[in-house]
Amino acid sequence: MAETKYIFVTGGVASSLGKGIISSSIGKLLQARGYSVTIQKFDPYINIDPGTLNPYEHGECYVTVDGHEADLDLGHYERFLGIQTTKANNITTGRIYKSVIDKERHGDYLGKTIQIIPHITDEIKRNVKLLGNKYKFDFVITEIGGTVGDIESLPYLESIRQLKWELGRNALCVHLTYVPYLAAAGELKTKPTQHSVKELQSVGIQPDILVLRTEHELSTNLKKKVALFCNVDESAVIQSKDMPTIYEVPLRMLEQGLDVTILRKMGLPVGETPTLGPWRDFLDRRNKATEKVRIGLVGKYDLQDAYKSILEALSQAATYNDRKADIHFINSEKLTDENVEESLKDMDGIIICPGFGQRGIEGKFVAIKYCRTHNVPTFGICLGMQCMAIEFARNVLGYTDANSREMDEKTPHNVIDIMEEQKSVTNMGGTMRLGAYECVLDPESRAYQAYQNTHIQERHRHRYEFNNNFKAEFENAGMKCVGINPDSDLVEIIEIPTLKWFIGTQFHPEYSSTVLKPHPLFLSFIKAAIDK
Repeated sequence: MAETKYIFVTGGVASSLGKGIISSSIGKLLQARGYSVTIQKFDPYINIDPGTLNPYEHGECYVTVDGHEADLDLGHYERFLGIQTTKANNITTGRIYKSVIDKERHGDYLGKTIQIIPHITDEIKRNVKLLGNKYKFDFVITEIGGTVGDIESLPYLESIRQLKWELGRNALCVHLTYVPYLAAAGELKTKPTQHSVKELQSVGIQPDILVLRTEHELSTNLKKKVALFCNVDESAVIQSKDMPTIYEVPLRMLEQGLDVTILRKMGLPVGETPTLGPWRDFLDRRNKATEKVRIGLVGKYDLQDAYKSILEALSQAATYNDRKADIHFINSEKLTDENVEESLKDMDGIIICPGFGQRGIEGKFVAIKYCRTHNVPTFGICLGMQCMAIEFARNVLGYTDANSREMDEKTPHNVIDIMEEQKSVTNMGGTMRLGAYECVLDPESRAYQAYQNTHIQERHRHRYEFNNNFKAEFENAGMKCVGINPDSDLVEIIEIPTLKWFIGTQFHPEYSSTVLKPHPLFLSFIKAAIDK
């Protein structure tokens, strides 16, 4: 295509309606038609990135290959489209303002008074078009975080208004709203959607397509009513009903011709309907899997979004093993030697979750000891891997005071230590070991059996590392360091080969697991859990 087309996805009535899933589904359908697509998320908060946010605030922090700490929606984009996103795919108000202020300090504005319009909005518009200009994508989908009516979102909506005016048929707005069901009246109500569209119109944006989130089937008359009151074509009112899995959503959008409506409105040929064969095969396999594999998630965040990518990676791996992932959260703060057997005995496999800080860490040691001594398939990720090393040092090597420098700066047996280049770091945000790094695998290891490759690349997010001063002791006692970074000699993977499946990774493999390409370590872990 000669020119990049821009699709803006906004939300109204309530947050958490699934703008990321709708954006990903639109991207998937256009990609299936042969178009090159990327998706970006603009978040209206003032943090530079979500790296310093508590998961309770904003869910998990997703990491891109180039080392950017990003919104969890980028995980959906990558899992649905099988693409890799970068720093340019996630912009926050903090980044926008910082860029403008840096330019002002540099003298780039030649003495002008810096204002929201045009300076902030111009910077937003520049970032919207950056990926399209640089890589010549056919479509750039931009998801605007938050809800229409939020004061923080106004500069983004003003930027969309300007871009729709400037780009003409090359820009389009999809507005996602909620249609509540009042049980007492037995009715679905469209008034919140009407108000949300009026709010959008009040800032100068007429949505081209409405996607209505609902728990109940919407009648044709209700959709006609919404079309009439909101100045939208009847064919451009799409329902997005609750589905058993988010991976059904692209097919439901395809059935209602969402992609066809987009193409027609943008003056593009419709062509043949995509079959989405491999995607349907995945869903068919998922739906046919009736037997469960029970996985315990040992962590401190009692919130599913805190471990979003891990949950999706487990679900995908279970599907490809023809099982349904039955995932149980086990709060590590409440685990003790007295209750650990009761908590873990029914699990086929255990994930020791990542995280930061002291809270809940002793419970992780209890869980790891139980799994190691009872030969339960165990997968430790990032801090989970570090906890595996500490537990081994305490209960096998006999260093009862072993710890990480993160938890105890004075421990004499610092089997996990701060990286040398991290010792002088004072800023918290964006300063960890972030992004994709090389790793060389021992060809005799279980990790190699999973990857079937000696050279891999995986994404990191941490400041602390396995202390190589203890490496020989660990290996002599039976815990092998089977994945090593070739440049820094840092330990990336540990495992106990005499156990069924006991592996810890310093990196986050869940970030690179996708629907059509599940991660080999998760596939191997689930297989071991089934065999148990």
